[in-house]
Amino acid sequence: MGAGRAHGTPPNRRHPTPVCATLIRSPSGDAQPVPYTLPLLSAHPVTHIANPRAADPARPIGPRERAVLTVEGMTTARDAIRAWEGYAPTPLRRLDGLAAAAGLAALYLKDESTRLGLGSFKALGGAYAVERLVGRRGAEGLTVCCATDGNHGRSVAWGAHRQNCGCVIYVHGTVSPGRCEAIARWGADVRRVLGTYDDSVRAAAEDAVAHGWVVVSDTSYPGYMNIPRDVMQGYTVMADEIVTQIDRPPTHIFVQGGVGGLAAAVTAQTWEAWGTDRPRIVVVEPDRAACLLASARTGRPVMALGALDTVMSGLACGAPSLLAWEVLDEGAHNFLAVPDAPAVEVMRLLASGRYDAPVVAGDSATAGLAGCLLALANPTLRGALGLDRDSRVLALSTEGATDPDVYAELVGRPAASVVAAS
Repeated sequence: MGAGRAHGTPPNRRHPTPVCATLIRSPSGDAQPVPYTLPLLSAHPVTHIANPRAADPARPIGPRERAVLTVEGMTTARDAIRAWEGYAPTPLRRLDGLAAAAGLAALYLKDESTRLGLGSFKALGGAYAVERLVGRRGAEGLTVCCATDGNHGRSVAWGAHRQNCGCVIYVHGTVSPGRCEAIARWGADVRRVLGTYDDSVRAAAEDAVAHGWVVVSDTSYPGYMNIPRDVMQGYTVMADEIVTQIDRPPTHIFVQGGVGGLAAAVTAQTWEAWGTDRPRIVVVEPDRAACLLASARTGRPVMALGALDTVMSGLACGAPSLLAWEVLDEGAHNFLAVPDAPAVEVMRLLASGRYDAPVVAGDSATAGLAGCLLALANPTLRGALGLDRDSRVLALSTEGATDPDVYAELVGRPAASVVAAS
C-alpha cells in the first residue's frame, strides 16, 4: 500500500437509494430476481480484468510462488509475533445481515481495526521486518527508514521503538497531519516530501545511501528483496488466522491492492492451506491508482499513470512490488478498479449498523468489500466473477480509524461513537 490524498469529498448523502433487481440462480437452476437495495453502489463504474494467466484450479502452489513466501516463513513469523506483548488474533466477523441483503450465502469480514493498538494489518509487517533486521545485525548504530502513507511507517516506527534503534519516516505532501503525529508518537523523525508516494520512496532510498541507514520498505524492486519479503511474511500471519477462524474455505476473497504485498500474502497462505479448494482471488484497487490491474492487462509489472489522487490513501501506489507480482501473476484470478465514492459509502454502511453490528473501517479498508458489492449489482460482472446465492465471500477490513479526523469527516460521526454502538 502507498499514499495519496488524505481525504476527499464524500458523495452526496442525500442521494436516493437506487433499487435494482439482480438475477441469481436458485438451487433448482431457475433464475430468480433478488432485490438489491444497497445505497449508491449500483451507480458506479467498475473496471475489470480477468487474469488470462491465472493458474488452473487443479494446480497446487508452485516453486515460483514459494520462492517468495513459504509455510516455514509464516511459521517463523507467527512464532515471533505471538510472543509480542498485546498480540491477539483480530476478529473474523460474519456479516449475515449484509450477506442476506446482497444475495450471498455468507459474508465474512476480517476486522483489523484493533491490531496491536496500531489499528492496521500493517503492524504485522514493518515491525516484524525491523525485528528480523535487528536479529541479524544488532540495534547499535542502526537507523531504519521508509516511505509511507501512514500505516506502514507507523509499524516501522513502533518496531524501531521496540528494538531501540533510530527511525526516519518519509511522507509525501498529502499524508494527513494525524497520521504523521501517530508515527512521531513512537519517536520517529517524520520528514515530508513534495510529490507522490513514489517520490517519497525515492527520497528515503537516496538518504539511506547517503547516511548509511537501512530501508524497511513494504515494496520490492531490483536489488531490494529480502526486507520486503519479511514484511509480506508478517502479513501471512493474518491470513493464517483467517484459515483457523473460518469454518470452511470461502469461494471468493476480495482483497485490497496497493503495491500487492497484502494480496500476495493472502493468496500464498490460503493457497498453501486450502490447495485446490482455494478461493477465487479478486484484487481491488482505486481507479486512480490501479497499478496491479494495469500490470495484469499488460502481463508484466507496469506503472499506474496519473496523480494517484484517491481517498483510499493507503492504496495510492504507482508501481507493483516485484515480489508480490511473482505471486499474483498466476495466483490472482481477477482485478477490479473502483471509484472513491463506493469505498466511502461502505465505510458508512459498516458504521451504520444497518445490517450487522457496527464496524469501524478506515478509508483504505473498504475497497475489497466495495468491489464485491459493486460486482453483485452488475449482472455481467457478477457472472464473470462466479458470484451467486451459494457464494461465501471473505473481505478484509484492513484498518480502523487510523486518522480519527479523516474518518469522522468521511463517515459523518467519530469512530468512538461507532465503537460504543457495536
